[in-house]
Amino acid sequence: MATLTILPLLIFFILFPHSSSDPNPTSKTLDSNVSAAHAELSNYGFPVGLLPTNVVDYSINQTSGEFSVNLGYSCKFTLPPDNYLATYSPKISGKIVHGHIASLAGIRVRAFFQWWSITGIRSSGDNLVFEVGVVTAKYPAKNFHETPVCEGHRSVMGFRLLFHWTRLYAVRKSLGNQMLR
Repeated sequence: MATLTILPLLIFFILFPHSSSDPNPTSKTLDSNVSAAHAELSNYGFPVGLLPTNVVDYSINQTSGEFSVNLGYSCKFTLPPDNYLATYSPKISGKIVHGHIASLAGIRVRAFFQWWSITGIRSSGDNLVFEVGVVTAKYPAKNFHETPVCEGHRSVMGFRLLFHWTRLYAVRKSLGNQMLR
């Protein structure tokens, strides 16, 4: 019976091991395991934090610079430093050359109560310039050295699983008490 009492706690700690060890659980640092797509982005002069951690695969035409990144699912997270909410489509595409991404599709940010598509990004080393049509916004590149983690996917699934295990435990406990009577 003691095993059934400990089971929900054990499941909780297995599902959420990062909560006590990482002071910023919504990001991975450059030192952690980054994908080949992140490394490729870095080769073109961009920080790895422009792509979230959930990159499944990518392709790039070395001649034309046309690229496609598959994230597996849509993703949202907060962009530094002004805390704009960003959404990434399951597929991001565009054209990349050293220091410039053009014809970008699949990334949107919420600012001034409206969603805006980011159409390009320029890197000058110390700064990134985000293009939204003809409007631009400049931010320090150092704000994008950490790879963001999509909000909600792992935690929602973990809470659902924990909820179902807790219900199963309650049913088993109830049935066990009835069987003892």
